[in-house]
Amino acid sequence: MKAASSIAIVVLGESALPVARRIQARYPGSLVHGFANRVHADIAYDDFGAHLRALYLAATPIVALCAAGIVIRSLAPCLTNKSAEPPVLAVAQDGSAVVPLLGGTSGVNVLARELAAALDVTPAITTSGELRFGMCLLAPPEGYALADMERGKRFVSGLLAGETTRIEGHAPWLHEADLPRAHDARLAVRITPYVMNDESSLVIHPRCVAAWIEAPDDAIADRVQRALREHGLSPLALAALVAPTESMTFDALSDAANTLDVPLRFSNEQPPNDALRAHGVALSVAEAPIDVESIGRARGRLTVIGLGPGSADLMTPAAKAALASAQDVLGYETYVRMAGPFRADQRVHMTDNREELQRARHAFELASAGRKVVVVSSGDPGVFAMAAAVLEALDEGRATHAEWAAVKLAIVPGVSASLATAARAGAPLGHDFCVLSLSDNLKPWDVIEHRIRHASEADLVMAFYNPLSKARPWQFDRAIDIVREHRDAATPVVLGRDVGRPAETMRVVTLGELHGGLVDMRTMVIVGSTKTRVIGNGEWVYTPRSY
Repeated sequence: MKAASSIAIVVLGESALPVARRIQARYPGSLVHGFANRVHADIAYDDFGAHLRALYLAATPIVALCAAGIVIRSLAPCLTNKSAEPPVLAVAQDGSAVVPLLGGTSGVNVLARELAAALDVTPAITTSGELRFGMCLLAPPEGYALADMERGKRFVSGLLAGETTRIEGHAPWLHEADLPRAHDARLAVRITPYVMNDESSLVIHPRCVAAWIEAPDDAIADRVQRALREHGLSPLALAALVAPTESMTFDALSDAANTLDVPLRFSNEQPPNDALRAHGVALSVAEAPIDVESIGRARGRLTVIGLGPGSADLMTPAAKAALASAQDVLGYETYVRMAGPFRADQRVHMTDNREELQRARHAFELASAGRKVVVVSSGDPGVFAMAAAVLEALDEGRATHAEWAAVKLAIVPGVSASLATAARAGAPLGHDFCVLSLSDNLKPWDVIEHRIRHASEADLVMAFYNPLSKARPWQFDRAIDIVREHRDAATPVVLGRDVGRPAETMRVVTLGELHGGLVDMRTMVIVGSTKTRVIGNGEWVYTPRSY
């Protein structure tokens, strides 16, 4: 089986980080998970055992740079189904040993060999079949699926006991195996898309069947399964569903693909003339595993994400997953660099901060060609950021770009700068509050003044984005003058600059002390209400939940 391209690299201490980064370089898109307050990693955790079990239960391949015993004891409560185990390995902190622990049928030994080669050591592989034959017959490579694990175990046991085998079907990867072969062998390795009930055979199904859906409805998965049974084909041989391009937004198709666990492709070509037909499904059977990318195209996907305030541990898992699966990443240069590193196969499109609509249109053009596209914002994409620009581009482009409507669009929330700053300060947003941008690039200044005045009269806590820039040197002080008409000079004000980034600074001042010289475009300003309180010398700021 092909090893995973993205893995969780888990470390306990800073000393393991250099080896972890070497492994990460071998598997771009993977993340380093480090013990909170001990390791500067991509993802922080507080409980090693709980974190490892969560990764395991999510079927995430795990490389733990620590003693094998710690990993074994941590995962012991989860060990139930051997065939469902993700690869789990222990690697010495100095990279001197690579020990596969779990996932023999999911490619752990392939992963062990790759890691060992990267670290220039010998992997500690102990699987008898793998040692004897040079590969795990029960974990065929990508494009192939083992028909029956228990029957496969008996087959391998027979070979280890001295029996010979023959190979029937096209399986070039088996040429590398050191198998005891004989033309008249009782045992056989059979490579076939058809169901076989032979106790003396190791049946491996090439994923060489494409199911063409001629008339999509709500029973697609059931119809495909019945068509496969009628023609004696194994469901494990199914490589893809193919549907007409005009049905791209029909949700039942994606539901069926998820149920059958195969990719969904769209094409206006007709199925081959020799396709096997049943129940409104045409099954084309190839001689070898199908390259799914060669059939039509996928439905394009455009995901708008928020990176959070800056640190990787404040980025949501959904945003990280979107980045990991993206083919194209678009955004303002500063934010795109924050989202990296990227794999060699990912395309990066960096533009100026004021080119939001052009960026959104470009994203739709890429996605409508079938690509997986991510548009990045800092903070939350729906707060003065790219989500609105993407939707505006879609709204404006409906008449001239009908294909954009077929793109699968998703908005993934992030931790906004106001929420991150508030959390650092305590709970200044603990009661009613509003969020305002002081930039007058996209709205008139008199509108901004009008809103500040009403928010001040309503006694709302106010979070100010974009408070001051070289092009807008006087507006901030004018805004604060308006607030002072309705607030006492002792009102607490939180100033958070670069929150979540290495240069982070936090400061609590009073409204009377506040002036434009204390802020810039990278400062989040939170002005308290008449009820906002400060504990001690500014250690914590909060707004009570009751008035």
